[in-house]
Amino acid sequence: MDKIVANLAEAVAVVEDGATVMIGGFGGAGAPIELIHALIDRFRATGSPGRLTVINNNAGNGRIGIAAMIDEGMVAKMVCSFPRSSDPRAFTEKYLAGEIELELVPQGTLAERIRAGGAGIPAFYTPTSYGTELAAGKPVAEFEGRSYVQERWLKADVALIKAELADNHGNLTYRKAARNFSPLMAMAARTTVVQAHAIVEPGDIDPEHVVTPGIFVDHVVKVAEAAQEEALIRQGVEYA
Repeated sequence: MDKIVANLAEAVAVVEDGATVMIGGFGGAGAPIELIHALIDRFRATGSPGRLTVINNNAGNGRIGIAAMIDEGMVAKMVCSFPRSSDPRAFTEKYLAGEIELELVPQGTLAERIRAGGAGIPAFYTPTSYGTELAAGKPVAEFEGRSYVQERWLKADVALIKAELADNHGNLTYRKAARNFSPLMAMAARTTVVQAHAIVEPGDIDPEHVVTPGIFVDHVVKVAEAAQEEALIRQGVEYA
């Protein structure tokens, strides 16, 4: 099954108002900037309010990527482990104004909640956050004399991720640390949309090197010269 789409606009057309969207990236590493900006363009063009729940390690930086989504008023809730950055203005302004909700999740717990969503595990126990405000209202159980907090899976309607190589069937590889949350998110989302640096023919990627199998991928668009978040911030770029 050929999963290649012609352009970014077609790739993000699956994202609807009120959707839960997982976005790959650890800071700028692996952040699918072009898909994010195409999504902003889609909601601007349709006049849709967005009301998205966004799941990412961070809450955006500068005035690009996720931060630009927040600036646009598209994001109703952020689920992340680190809502600060070198330039957290977008999230901070909306949060202090009461215009965006935050669910703060410890980083390892965030990754495991996403993994659980992809693996079909509704809940698990972790000692992380026990005795803190983050554990308030959550079930607690004791195992071998230690208290553990119950955490629920995270799933999404759509995942937007960035790959290094993809083939027509959606098999993916990643570039070094750009891999981060993306393989987990691809498994935990109903629909996975990928921007790839290069697209090759089926069989051109050694099966032993495939990180995300094509069964977890729905749409792939080629972005040969992807922007890097940190470089855009240094240049003072704002996506307006």
